[in-house]
Amino acid sequence: MRRSLLPSDVEDYVAGQITPVTDVQRRLRAETAKLPNGGMQISADQGALLALLARSIGARRAIEVGTFTGYSALAVAAALPSGGKLTCCDVSKEWTDIARRYWAEGGVAQKIELRLAPASDTLERLLRELGAGAFDFAFIDADKSGYDAYYEACLKLLRPGGLITLDNMLWGGQVADPAVHDSDTDALRAMNLKIRDDTRVDACLLTVGDGVMVARKR
Repeated sequence: MRRSLLPSDVEDYVAGQITPVTDVQRRLRAETAKLPNGGMQISADQGALLALLARSIGARRAIEVGTFTGYSALAVAAALPSGGKLTCCDVSKEWTDIARRYWAEGGVAQKIELRLAPASDTLERLLRELGAGAFDFAFIDADKSGYDAYYEACLKLLRPGGLITLDNMLWGGQVADPAVHDSDTDALRAMNLKIRDDTRVDACLLTVGDGVMVARKR
């Protein structure tokens, strides 16, 4: 299943350069690809990028907004040190039950706290419970109309020097087509512009997967 704007042969080549890809990761990707909504799964190179970014900043506490079947969480949790914690926000028990199985098999379940509730509510509770600046890393991959609110909440929760990453920021190339106007495309287009001009962060839009925005809190 394609998850990038690259030609298929180049995408296949990139996939072959990702190391390490574990047996658990392969099986999770295969099971998820068979689901009706399997296209929501991030690409394997995105998973590798998220893990690399988390390791690079020495992240110990991370947030994920939108977990689906758990591939991104599996990658990020594995990059956290012993005692690290990833808090996952999702509303689907059906999809996250699949995630829980693979987290257990991958040996990272003890690093992951899953909160099944609207993400905005969970992020507000985390701010009350742990305070501003308590997290090092965030990944946002949920309903596109909610991105602005999730970004603002994660920005409060992150320490200076922490990273926020957002998926689907190219949206199959539709954000670059001025003729396309729907709620998701317009929301993502607005987020790209907002983050580009946001003086609170340093940011870069990457052409990995379906587009990954990486923003570093100043």
